[in-house]
Amino acid sequence: MISAWTRVANRFDGVINGLLRWDVEALYAVSENTRLRCVARLLVGATYLGDGYLWGVLALGLILFGEPVDRSYVLIGGGISIINIAIFRLFKLLFARPRPVFVTFGLRSRFMDRYSFPSGHATTSFGLALVISHCYPLLAVQVVVYLAAGTIALSRIYMKEHYPLDVICGALLGICTSASLLPVFERLLF
Repeated sequence: MISAWTRVANRFDGVINGLLRWDVEALYAVSENTRLRCVARLLVGATYLGDGYLWGVLALGLILFGEPVDRSYVLIGGGISIINIAIFRLFKLLFARPRPVFVTFGLRSRFMDRYSFPSGHATTSFGLALVISHCYPLLAVQVVVYLAAGTIALSRIYMKEHYPLDVICGALLGICTSASLLPVFERLLF
């Protein structure tokens, strides 16, 4: 006779296996999608901008040309990003999920870690999108930063550097961490 715990464990295993199958199928559905080929250059550019260049240029612009409050917002975004990076790095070590296709040649591959879960690009991009949309509560700003974060996240799947669940969980991690830390940083700086 099978115990209740065994049935629950078997059902849980079935759900996880189905989720991982979906993850692989969704990866190839995105990366092999012929409709996305027309924006392939945009997606390749987005993955490189997601290395921190986009957010760094925005921060530099606010530091050089912004008001004192803008510099405080840069400090908040930088502090939260450092914590987001530490958290996603810890999770990568804990889960140690291999990347879908690990490229071992070229300059870019020398800077990539071997682990896929969660996506650091999605974590930092969505974390910063939340901070920016909170600090600058204008609809146009919010649309642009979340569109940029979404494009960066999609590019990671398109380039087969992450599975969709890596990106989804990274985005959720970045949003949750930023939402939790934002009030703390605001109390410290204001």
